[in-house]
Amino acid sequence: MASSDKTPTSALPMGGDPRPPGQPMTVEQHMIDKGAQILQSLKPVKQMSQHACTFALYSHDMTRQIETHHYITRLNEDFLQCAVYDTDHAHGRLIGIEYMISERIFEALPPDEQKLWHSHAYEIKSGLWVNPRVPGILEKPELEKLVKTYGKFWCTWQVDRGDRLPLGAPALMMSPQPVNLGQVSPDLVRMRDNKYNISTEALRESRVELLEPEPINSQADYWKHHGKGFAIGIKVTDIKLRAPFP
Repeated sequence: MASSDKTPTSALPMGGDPRPPGQPMTVEQHMIDKGAQILQSLKPVKQMSQHACTFALYSHDMTRQIETHHYITRLNEDFLQCAVYDTDHAHGRLIGIEYMISERIFEALPPDEQKLWHSHAYEIKSGLWVNPRVPGILEKPELEKLVKTYGKFWCTWQVDRGDRLPLGAPALMMSPQPVNLGQVSPDLVRMRDNKYNISTEALRESRVELLEPEPINSQADYWKHHGKGFAIGIKVTDIKLRAPFP
């Protein structure tokens, strides 16, 4: 079966049109969706209060780097959850989820679990993490919290390899770091900066005084300390059966 470090075999055409295969939406479907939107609460979605643009690297292949768009819900002071898209356009594809926790919660996790998480200190202090169109004076108080958080990001749709559907196993993603393969391509950063008319370098200079965890737990960013990543495989297994209901 397909694993996260291989391209699944598929009869679907790859590359070219980024949209998933399917017929255009009909007028009737648009009306159904609008009606449902009016009548239903959609409360969890409406709790999303922030949009952040940043970059992520595949744990099993850090030469692959993608721009990501996080739509963030803060459930409390220690826990955030993010729906991650490949773009902030209306046609954006949901490519994964990231959970973000405070340093306090991270330190309480078992060591084997901590290996799956990454730190955010460098990503934020380097200016790679931005809240588009939000003035710095409003952004700074949130960054002061986020710089001390840890994240676990599962990518469920590897659009960078041309997949027009979410194929294969999910892939664990890592945060950029200031070493070797952890560096984000300058071309990727330049394209992002041009899109939002910002300067990552200027943001970096403005965030020098942000206080990061001291020290950052070495179980996080596992690849950086051990030179090993994680890839998820899929295997056939016996189904656990239960007795029939009386």
